[in-house]
Amino acid sequence: MPILSVTAITFGLAACGGGGQTDTNGTTPGGTEGATSPNANLKEAISSAVSLTGAGATFPAPLYQNWFVGLNQEVPNLQVNYQSVGSGAGVEQFTAGTVDFGASDTAMKDEEIAKVSKGVLMLPMTAGSIVFAYNLPGVEGLKLSQENQVAIFMGEITKWNDPKLVADNPDLKLPDEPITVVHRSDGSGTTGVFTKYLSAVSPKWKESIGDGKSIQWPTAKGKFIGGKGNEGVTANIQQNQGSIGYVEYGYAKNNNLAMATVQNKAGKFVTPDDTSAAATLATAELPENLRAFIINPDGEQSYPIVTYTWMLMYKKYDDPMKAKGIEAMVQYGLTTGQQQSAALGYIPLPPNVVEKVAAAADQISPDFQIKVK
Repeated sequence: MPILSVTAITFGLAACGGGGQTDTNGTTPGGTEGATSPNANLKEAISSAVSLTGAGATFPAPLYQNWFVGLNQEVPNLQVNYQSVGSGAGVEQFTAGTVDFGASDTAMKDEEIAKVSKGVLMLPMTAGSIVFAYNLPGVEGLKLSQENQVAIFMGEITKWNDPKLVADNPDLKLPDEPITVVHRSDGSGTTGVFTKYLSAVSPKWKESIGDGKSIQWPTAKGKFIGGKGNEGVTANIQQNQGSIGYVEYGYAKNNNLAMATVQNKAGKFVTPDDTSAAATLATAELPENLRAFIINPDGEQSYPIVTYTWMLMYKKYDDPMKAKGIEAMVQYGLTTGQQQSAALGYIPLPPNVVEKVAAAADQISPDFQIKVK
């Protein structure tokens, strides 16, 4: 099946009215007469043309692109252009000041923040799971223990009918085929989260490979191929029979990729879906600085690889209209935007997180107050 482009997903969802956009009378399409948008204040607040540019993570790109189409429909004066270039490139562009906001699946480190003279606000705007997607025709319901998850990506298990995989999957007929491991070729927050998880479950991985946006994959031990962005990894999995790779859940879901059922910290095998991801998110306490890493959490129903993904904002903007535009964009994402999350494979933020993010973002512009209720 061909990849669903971000544009196709974006306009398909927007056309369905899934985000609760309003018409010119302030009514919600398909809703009752007089039902107002939660963002009815935005059109009046953005009274002149504002253009924002952002760049970064591919993980939330389908959702963000959908938000920005819907936002422009509600607020024609506000246009947001987001380039899906990967977390590493997004942080670099944000630090260099060549964009109005960045996006990353891993929160910036203190030493990275220190390089930004305008100050940094890191706002978790959505969350999602990282899944093991695979291309193995006729094999459904593949189970992977944590030991075998690590062994595949270390190049220690190189055949699908390896006895260790057969032991996990006694009811499946695993083929005598080589495993092709698909990984990110660019600096990636998704890789950062994924390798942080592997480091948490395997001391051997932590000592020999470690974690980061870019790592040295053990390509001498098996067949490894790289893809740029979640889009590129998805494409390589689709095009290579016998492959397995790590991608954001929404990419796998919207492209009908098979996803492995994976063992969690409690020893239970958990299927990636909205329920298991929400159970994981519920275990995380978000601190005041809004940096939280959810690594192999407790809980029998918890999916083990879930992450927030952050928008990176400056604390100060020289242009007051851009400051208002940034806050308007955040408000839309925290209200109508959260209603669109599940349809694209993301996890809506808990209400207490929405309130914390709104309060943090509200300091950007003194001329605008974010409303999330």
